[in-house]
Amino acid sequence: MLNLVATGALGVLALAMLLSLYRLFAGPSMPDRILALDTVFVNTVAILLVLGIVLRTSVYFEAVLIIAMMGFVGTCALAKYLLRGDIME
Repeated sequence: MLNLVATGALGVLALAMLLSLYRLFAGPSMPDRILALDTVFVNTVAILLVLGIVLRTSVYFEAVLIIAMMGFVGTCALAKYLLRGDIME
């Protein structure tokens, strides 16, 4: 039962990832692309979490923490650059 649900979840998350990647490359404006990049990070985290549950290993959970931190910092830096034109003050 778990494998069936995990397979369905991975399919839905893969579709969400493809739609986010489309918005990332074809976004009409820069804020749309930044939001799509953040969504790609969230989808990556969700996919790795599901894989970690299915494979019953903690390696994926450690990778999720690193990717989530990098995604947050990257999104904040890009948003600040978009607002002010530079990252450092």
